[in-house]
Amino acid sequence: MSTLNRRNFVKSMTIGAGLLAALPLSSRLALAQQNQTVNYGGSQWLGHYPAYVGMQNGTFETNKIKLGWESFGTSSGRMSALMAGNIDIAGTGVVSAIALMARNVERFYLIGVPENFGRVEGLFTQEDVNSVNDLRGKTIGTTFASSSHMLVLDLLAQNNLKVDTDVNVVNVPAPELPAALQSKQIDACATWTPYFNQISNMPGIKLLADDTEFSLYKEFGVTPGPDVLVVSKSFADKNPDLVKAFAVAYFETCALLGSEPEKAVDILTELTQLSADEQLQTIKDADWYDLATQKSMLEKDSKFIEGLQKLADMLVEFGQIDKSPEVARWVKADFV
Repeated sequence: MSTLNRRNFVKSMTIGAGLLAALPLSSRLALAQQNQTVNYGGSQWLGHYPAYVGMQNGTFETNKIKLGWESFGTSSGRMSALMAGNIDIAGTGVVSAIALMARNVERFYLIGVPENFGRVEGLFTQEDVNSVNDLRGKTIGTTFASSSHMLVLDLLAQNNLKVDTDVNVVNVPAPELPAALQSKQIDACATWTPYFNQISNMPGIKLLADDTEFSLYKEFGVTPGPDVLVVSKSFADKNPDLVKAFAVAYFETCALLGSEPEKAVDILTELTQLSADEQLQTIKDADWYDLATQKSMLEKDSKFIEGLQKLADMLVEFGQIDKSPEVARWVKADFV
């Protein structure tokens, strides 16, 4: 930039500031009250329903937030975008977040828990398989580094079956699992909604186990990869009030999903392509947590946080991460 251009730039900025100061107070307040943008990373998965419904039904707008939406096929892709500053807030399966914690990446906070989805993720098999032990010598397809992958590893461990030695576990992207199971390229698969719903309706296929069979579920209420709400640390530190406003709108929508799920069906079928009946049942099959529930769940000595720590330990045991981080270090309840 030339000296002349720099002078013109500085001059224009000075004039602009002067004009803004000269505006009536009401006009300045109106500008300050304009919706602020928050960029959210989501997908068709039910953990993103609160953000999508709140964006479409005006809940975020009522809270002075303009919500941007960007879809990602995996939680790891979402977390990478969050770390790069391409999005500000995201829902994610906690496994991807724990993997970053294990690498001592401190560029995000865990600030909330939208729901418990234990009944819409599970292990499906061909109809001649009646138990996990019947999977010996067979092939299970699942998406690696996901909650479904953890469910498979845990179910096999519970039944003293070893990966590769007793059972072949292969990496299959979630959208490809229904066709792979139907064509018998694999004998079983583990996945989540909406693919869970597609497979549930396939002839000759049955649900062998869902997340309620996960070893940490009954004691801690922790599924193989609970959904959590995460925020960029730099974004949150600069915009704490905006993040709090986001949380209010987000968990208001969680409460709506729990109490009046019918109001969200038409909005969500556009996202998921499920039928209205399937969509309603999927919403009902999750337990939705409101804002008042968050503080108790996120307390550092809560049963839920203890369960997340045990999940991190299990990830080390199954060779998914090298070391178990202290999960509570990343939990920040200030925004809820």
